[in-house]
Amino acid sequence: MIIEQLTLTAFQQHTRLLGCEQTGRAVCVDPGEETGEIVEALERLGLELQAIALTHAHMDHVGGVAALKRARPAAEVILHEADEPLYFALPQQPSLLGIPREQWGRLGFEYEPPPPVGRYWRDGETYGVGRLEFRVLHCPGHTPGHVVLFEPNERKVFVGDCLFAGSVGRTDLPGGSTRELLDSIRDKILPLGDDVIVYSGHGPETTLGRERRTNPFLTGRYL
Repeated sequence: MIIEQLTLTAFQQHTRLLGCEQTGRAVCVDPGEETGEIVEALERLGLELQAIALTHAHMDHVGGVAALKRARPAAEVILHEADEPLYFALPQQPSLLGIPREQWGRLGFEYEPPPPVGRYWRDGETYGVGRLEFRVLHCPGHTPGHVVLFEPNERKVFVGDCLFAGSVGRTDLPGGSTRELLDSIRDKILPLGDDVIVYSGHGPETTLGRERRTNPFLTGRYL
């Protein structure tokens, strides 16, 4: 699997291109902001973008969808239906974080309305990218429609903002639920296996085994 990581936005969000080495087919997971870096990386790696694959609809994960869709119009936008209201509220999302309107431009938070969703993720489906096969797991808690993408043969999972090295996603924004988030991690993500490498939306890589043993939100230390 080809994994090209671009760290974008004031929130240091990891946008990733995931590509099949044999076919050159790829998806862009969570384009965080309008930037030429994503298209430049696609061209440099010789990848054909088949989809813009969104784990959830917070602004630092979808702020670049419109620009990328213009650059690669054949790529379908995929999102879980439960996050669609949040997705279309993108231009107003900075207000949810209490960021004063006069600061939006300086911080890169002035967003145009995003393009239509091409199709919706289904919990448990397998989504093919060339010879890669991603299992889609609906994992609400951070947002109602959050999903994670697990490639069982590669033993890699792309968890968005559900789980981080030593922490978990915030649940204090509209639609968040601590109970649902922890249930999602314990019931759907951790059972994938201790050897699975975790790629989060922010911060360093980790493994499920390491988080099971040491993450204070999962060991009960912080609960």
